[in-house]
Amino acid sequence: MLEIEKKMTRVTPKKRYNHTIDFLQSVLPAPARILDLGVRNEFSEILETLGYTVYNTHGEDLDLDYKVVQNYEVDAVTSFEVFEHLVAPFNVLNAIKTNKLITTIPLKLWFAKAYRNETDEWDQHFHEFEDWQFDWLLEKSGWKILKSEKWTSPINKIGFRPILRKFTPRFYAVYAER
Repeated sequence: MLEIEKKMTRVTPKKRYNHTIDFLQSVLPAPARILDLGVRNEFSEILETLGYTVYNTHGEDLDLDYKVVQNYEVDAVTSFEVFEHLVAPFNVLNAIKTNKLITTIPLKLWFAKAYRNETDEWDQHFHEFEDWQFDWLLEKSGWKILKSEKWTSPINKIGFRPILRKFTPRFYAVYAER
């Protein structure tokens, strides 16, 4: 556990990661083999420390190369803040062949514009969903939601938006099966 704590102290979004880990462990206890959409990162290492075997996609454009998800024999597919970056997340969701999906997305905030990074074309949000929109997307692509959870992402700054962030859910986690 000390090794995990060391890794978690280096992770910037510690609260969000803790919520994500708790949610994942509640629906898919380790050991389990997962395909995590997105490139290998520090969170992949944390999951391996917790007993998961983690495979990652390799930076493919999942809008165009969505069938890459069919190349893995795993217990579940995970996607932590990926679907909002895709133009057509339906295609990837529909192509997944395993029967378990654990995913998180940032929710649309009424008081903030969608995230945009003007220096990196991939690091921006094409979609920022409301929970019902994401639920509908999952259902249309053949998934049945069995568990969902929301949490806030407060920041320690002064101002109107930071106060709203203390009370307004920012992240949405879903466990779905086919």
